[in-house]
Amino acid sequence: MPRIVGVDIPLERPVLIGLTAIYGIGRSTSAQLLAQAGIDPQTRVRDLTDDEVVRLRELIDRDIITEGDLRREVRQNIQRLIEIGCYRGIRHRRNLPVHGQRTRTNARTRRGARKTVGGRKRVARQK
Repeated sequence: MPRIVGVDIPLERPVLIGLTAIYGIGRSTSAQLLAQAGIDPQTRVRDLTDDEVVRLRELIDRDIITEGDLRREVRQNIQRLIEIGCYRGIRHRRNLPVHGQRTRTNARTRRGARKTVGGRKRVARQK
């Protein structure tokens, strides 16, 4: 199983799809990398030669921010928004949707499970 940037690439997938297992590499980036390396996108990962794996590894290391570095950068960007107190930062802090979605209904993924608020019972006055 080829290991690139600390991630095991699934053997049975085509290389185009297999590279997307790396955080920070999607389909389009994967296609660009394969074009630069001169590798057929439909080749299965298990059929890659050692030379092709080394070429891919070098391209990714040289040109693309991936995995831990990218996660750290994204986290720092969000933290900066929170610290400066902008609207997006406030939404992140409150665990609410950031990109303008409605919250009256939906938004369950971001807000979490429902928290039921109990209704007030009316106590009958006795004279």
